[in-house]
Amino acid sequence: MGWIILGIIVLLIIFIISIYNGLVTSRQKVKNAWSQIDVQLQRRFDLIPNLVETVKGYMSHENEVLTKIAELRTSWANTTSVSAKAELDNQLTGALKTIMAVSENYPDLKANVNFSELQEELRNTENKISFSRQFYNDSTTMYNTKLEVFPSNLIAGMFNFKPEELFKVDDPEARKNVKVDFNN
Repeated sequence: MGWIILGIIVLLIIFIISIYNGLVTSRQKVKNAWSQIDVQLQRRFDLIPNLVETVKGYMSHENEVLTKIAELRTSWANTTSVSAKAELDNQLTGALKTIMAVSENYPDLKANVNFSELQEELRNTENKISFSRQFYNDSTTMYNTKLEVFPSNLIAGMFNFKPEELFKVDDPEARKNVKVDFNN
């Protein structure tokens, strides 16, 4: 009888360790996924000064947009929370859309090799950012689900695992197309 109780206790301990390790693994995947977003956004921010300098010569009257991009880039470096970075990212995406839309009205700028290369790099980076966001949200959803389903929710509660934030667009303006109007 003692061996049976000991066997049950050992199996229970192995079960708890297995669930705990699964939660830790999921939490690390979420951290890695966020890091991938951070890497891609940093890549975008590294490209922006080159884009801004290339565009400045052609669009001197668009100085407000260029200034906003520089300010957003600085704000990003000083922000740590997922929601704050998501908001800054949404604002930056809108500003970059404006530059790309405005560039359509400047044939010399569109023909500029540096601008074309930077535009292509930004397009590729935007695609990577989009994929990274999706991967982060998938990883976060799987982790948060583990925190809520039985029996892992018991282990998560015992070891104080906390849910992670999803990367989301809260600003309805970020979902709209950019309208460029030179008549004003």
